[in-house]
Amino acid sequence: MVLLSVSLQSHALFSVSWVSSSSSFSSSSSSGPPLLPKLSSSIFSRSAARRFPCAVTFASKVRGMAELVEDKEAGVAVCASGSGVGAEDSMGLNRSRTFLDARTEGALLTGIREEVEAGRLPPNVASGMEELYQNYRNAVFQSGNPRADEITLSNMSVALDRIFLDVQDPFVFSPYHKAQREPFDYYMFGQNYVRPLVDFSNSYVGNISLFYDMEEKLQQGHNVVLISNHQTEADPAVIALLLESTNSTIAENTIYVAGDRVVTDPLCKPFSMGRNLLCVYSKKHMGDVPELTEMKRRANTRSLKEMALLLRGGSQIIWIAPSGGRDRPDPLTKEWLPAPFEAASVDNMRRLTEHSGVPGHIYPLALMCYDIMPPPPQVEKDIGEKRVISFHGAGLSVAPEIKFHEIAGSYEKPDEAKEAYAHAIFSSIVEQYNVLNSAIHGKQGLRASTPTVSLSQPWK
Repeated sequence: MVLLSVSLQSHALFSVSWVSSSSSFSSSSSSGPPLLPKLSSSIFSRSAARRFPCAVTFASKVRGMAELVEDKEAGVAVCASGSGVGAEDSMGLNRSRTFLDARTEGALLTGIREEVEAGRLPPNVASGMEELYQNYRNAVFQSGNPRADEITLSNMSVALDRIFLDVQDPFVFSPYHKAQREPFDYYMFGQNYVRPLVDFSNSYVGNISLFYDMEEKLQQGHNVVLISNHQTEADPAVIALLLESTNSTIAENTIYVAGDRVVTDPLCKPFSMGRNLLCVYSKKHMGDVPELTEMKRRANTRSLKEMALLLRGGSQIIWIAPSGGRDRPDPLTKEWLPAPFEAASVDNMRRLTEHSGVPGHIYPLALMCYDIMPPPPQVEKDIGEKRVISFHGAGLSVAPEIKFHEIAGSYEKPDEAKEAYAHAIFSSIVEQYNVLNSAIHGKQGLRASTPTVSLSQPWK
C-alpha cells in the first residue's frame, strides 16, 4: 500500500502502499501474532522496442496513466482474488501461470528470464523483479524462521504473478481508489507479504486506548484524520499489521493520501491496489515533466474534491503525511527523524475537516519502520527505485487529538496560528517517535514508556 507525504498547498500529496495460492501460507517470527493463511494467488531503444513489443505497450500505458488518473471513470478493473487465483480461473480468465506454477526458486527466476525472452516482460521490470526476490528472500531468512524458504517462494510467486499481470494489463487508479478485496484480495496479499518482515517481538504500539476511541468516533459518524510522518512504501501494511488484532476497522478502512509513484511503479502497484487511496502527485515530482505539470495540478484538484466529498459523508479515517516525502537520515549524523511538515498542508487538511459539516478529530501519529524498507538516500526522479528490505521491529504511536482553537487562541495573526498548530502536531510526533526509537533501537522495550506514551504489544 503501502504511502506518501503531501503538499496540500499546491494540491500535491502522498503516501501509499501494497500483496497468495490456496493452501499456502505467510508467516512472521514465532513471537509474532498467529500465522494467517496466505491467499493465493526507461525508456527503451528502437532495437529494444522491436525485440520487446510488450515494453513499448507497457511504457506507453504508464505514461498514459498520468493523464487517465484525471478521469475517475478511466479506471480499468483488474481481476484478483481473496480466495486465490482459483476464483479467477473459475471465471474463465485467460492468464499466464508462469510464476504461480513455480515450485522452486530456480523455476521462479527462470520464469522471469523466459518471459523477457518471449517479449512479454520489459527487461528493466524483470531486473527489478529479480532484485526484489533476492532482497525479500534475504530479509525473510534474516528472521530465522525455519520455514523461510517456503514463505519466500509462496509469497514471491504471487507477488511476481501480480506484477506480471499488471505489466500485461496495467491497472489505472482513479483519484479515489477503494481497496480491491475480490475476486483477489489485494489487501491480504499485502498483509501477508509484509508480515514476515516485521519482528513483532521488538515492535510496539503507543497509546492503544486512543485507537479504540477513534473507532468509537467513526461508529458515531465522525471523521478522523491522522497527521503522520512517512517512512516507507510499506507504511500502510505496517500500520495495519500492528493494529489488525485490536483495531481492524482502522487497519482495513484507513484511506491513505498516496503519491503518483506508488500507483505507477510496476513493482509497487499490486500492493497499492489493496489499500484505500486518494491519489495525488507529490510536490517533489510536480515538475519532473514540465509539460505535464498543469495536468498534475488539475488531477490533484480532483483528488481534493473527492476527499471533501468523503469527509462530508462522515465515518472516514484519512492518513496524510504533510512532509512532502519519506523521512530520510540526516546526511551528517545519519540519524533518522521525522521530516519537517509544511504548515500550509496541515492547515488545508484542518480546514477540509472542519468545513465538512461533520465532527472531525485530528491526531498526531508517529511511525517507525524505516529499517524494513528504507527509501533511497536521495529523492529520485525516475520510477523504479531499488528496494532494500530487512527484518526488523516497527513502532506506531498516537497522541490525543490536538484542537486548533486551543492553539490559535494565543495568537493574533492567522499565519502565526497556523504555524503554531503545525508545530504542535509535529512536536507531538517527534516526542512519540523518540519513545519508539528508545524501545526498538535502544532495546528498552516496554520500559521506554513515558507518562504520555504508554507502549504495549497488543498481539500478545
